Amino acid sequence: MVAVKQTENKLLMPKATAVWLIENTILTFKQVAEFVGLTEIEVEALANEDIGRGLVGRDPIEHSELTKEELARCEEDPHSSLILATSDLPQVKNRSKGPRYTPVSKRGDKPDAIAYIIKYDTDMSDAQICRLVGTTKPTINNVRERTHPNTPNIRPRHPADLGLCSYTEYEKAVEKALKAAGKDPEAVKAQKAAEYEAQQKAQDDSNGDDGSHTGGFDFSNFMGEAGRFSSNKKKESDD
Repeated sequence: MVAVKQTENKLLMPKATAVWLIENTILTFKQVAEFVGLTEIEVEALANEDIGRGLVGRDPIEHSELTKEELARCEEDPHSSLILATSDLPQVKNRSKGPRYTPVSKRGDKPDAIAYIIKYDTDMSDAQICRLVGTTKPTINNVRERTHPNTPNIRPRHPADLGLCSYTEYEKAVEKALKAAGKDPEAVKAQKAAEYEAQQKAQDDSNGDDGSHTGGFDFSNFMGEAGRFSSNKKKESDD
């Protein structure tokens, strides 16, 4: 096994790998982002569970994508970048044609994936969705019109998080859909990043109060007998 400078994202599950690194190392968001091929904003969102909630981390050391020595080196130096461990074996080629096979255990997740795409990537055509997650147009229509038999239990989840496609395949499909709609993919990404930052700032501002108000919470349960008696007497006098 040889170590080479990572020039492109070759991880099998980038977000799952990012989750593992966030939970099990002291790497900075920038180091994690550079290694898995995501933005720092996406990594921070994963850390805060704003996206990928419930996503199980994937150990890159166990899967021979990173060495313990390399991880230790970058934990000691926050300015250094992780180097992806690769083997000299030829890469497995993905099938470029033919229907996508979905394991039986994953087929129940398709409505969730469809719901995610319909909600967050409205420019993607039904034909693209069919190819991406291996579904049919009637199923897409049922999810969209909320006539699917499992509608009450459907919750939008990223297709790649569910293992129905890769993150690379998903991003390519999104980019293709945006171009077909006459939109600039990079501009749309920048807009989404700005919206996320604005939401985060608004959330931080809303959490920055000094706690001077109690929000209607009843503290009488935490008062002593004398305090409750006094409170009740005041209420009676007011009446």
